[in-house]
Formats: sequence, structure tokens, C-alpha cells
Amino acid sequence: MYSYADRLRAVGLCMRLGKRLNSTIRQLVYPTKNALRGWYREYVQHLDLRVQSVARAPKYSEVQRQAHHLCR
Repeated sequence: MYSYADRLRAVGLCMRLGKRLNSTIRQLVYPTKNALRGWYREYVQHLDLRVQSVARAPKYSEVQRQAHHLCR
């Protein structure tokens, strides 16, 4: 997970480089193209980024994980 400052730095550099995603990623060595695209889109829509990035919901429920663990 990237900090607010990291995400803001990436978006700022992306804007300075003319929205060149690959050049931005090459200079920063992070993030993925899709993450940068999402951060940029969020910044353009809201003129800021959320302080904390939104965590994705778990792919498997706790019950499913326990059932899989028992099958091993």
C-alpha cells in the first residue's frame, strides 16, 4: 500500500510528464500502470486523493479460508 504522499508524488509527476504512465513508473519504480491510472482519475475528479487508499474486499470469506486450510 502506498502512502498519500507517494500517491500524490506519482500523480504530480505523471501530470508533469504529460500523462505518460510508463515514463512515470520508470522514474519512480512504482506503482503499476492500473494503480497510477486510478490515482490520476481520482485526482482529476476530486482535485485531491483520499488520505488512505481503499482496501479491496477479501477474495475469500473466513469460512472459505478455514475450509481450504482443513483440506490441506
